Amino acid sequence: MSGHGYEAGRLNLPFVGISTFGKSPYQPDWEAIEADVAILGAPFDFGTQWRSGARFGPRGIREASTLFSFGHGGAYDHEDDITYLPADKVRMVDIGDADIIHTDTAQSHANIEYGVRQILKSGALPVVLGGDHSVNIPCINAFEGQEPIHVVQIDAHLDFVDERHGVRHGHGNPMRRAAEKPYVTGLSQIGIRNVSSTAKEGYEDARAMGSDILSVRQFRKLGPEAVLDRIPKGVRYYVTIDIDGFDPSIAPGTGTPSHGGFLYYEILELLDGLARRGDVVGMDLVEVAPDYDHTGTTTILAAQILMNAIGRILHHRDG
Repeated sequence: MSGHGYEAGRLNLPFVGISTFGKSPYQPDWEAIEADVAILGAPFDFGTQWRSGARFGPRGIREASTLFSFGHGGAYDHEDDITYLPADKVRMVDIGDADIIHTDTAQSHANIEYGVRQILKSGALPVVLGGDHSVNIPCINAFEGQEPIHVVQIDAHLDFVDERHGVRHGHGNPMRRAAEKPYVTGLSQIGIRNVSSTAKEGYEDARAMGSDILSVRQFRKLGPEAVLDRIPKGVRYYVTIDIDGFDPSIAPGTGTPSHGGFLYYEILELLDGLARRGDVVGMDLVEVAPDYDHTGTTTILAAQILMNAIGRILHHRDG
């Protein structure tokens, strides 16, 4: 007997059954979340300035994530010699989506915030599937009353616009809104490049408000370990990943692709390092737009990076 878990029960292949994240159990009762990690969809994209479509991101990521459902036995990584997400130790649930009210940003964001608050109340790790990057605003709002957090952003764009034509809660604003929170102790903004969404004064404001900004080229010149050394050690991290932080050659399915982005292992090493250095207490992954993702590459990348990140966060937390 191999002990990998396939000797009993259903085979449950990726294309069989309901597409919850990683084929984890669905928990519709947000008052009864009992898990180590809970997945929440935030299918909201009213904050986009150009190509919409990220409202379908949560469905796309969930569908792709079935490829990494690992049957009954967890996921063995021979490079690390670790089985991540062992089924007998890790409890992961999918609590479905926050309710989105068409054209109503305030109420839609409030519904997302409520979902994250319920996850935090349960003691589980919230992992939010966007949606455009504005969904990070209610995610960070939900941490009010919690211990302080340091925000680590992986993105092509700074997203530090204060206000543009009266808009303060679009997908160009989330890092500015986060920096204003007294419980956000600083931001590490990594991957920022090319023509950004934020003007020069926004960069100046970001640095004045506690941001450390690195482009992809600067990241590569320094290397992952040196970049990690720039991030405070032993603190609580909130990680927000915009899929356009990756190069469009591997992540074309997004509204604002930007060439010169990251490759998979660069971000995996960064996330693994964060999980070793401190406590990752929340994550979101945003801006996946499946209609521009004709091969499914982007949704698979999103699901794979999240699965690997969750596995490492829980493993190093237990360690």
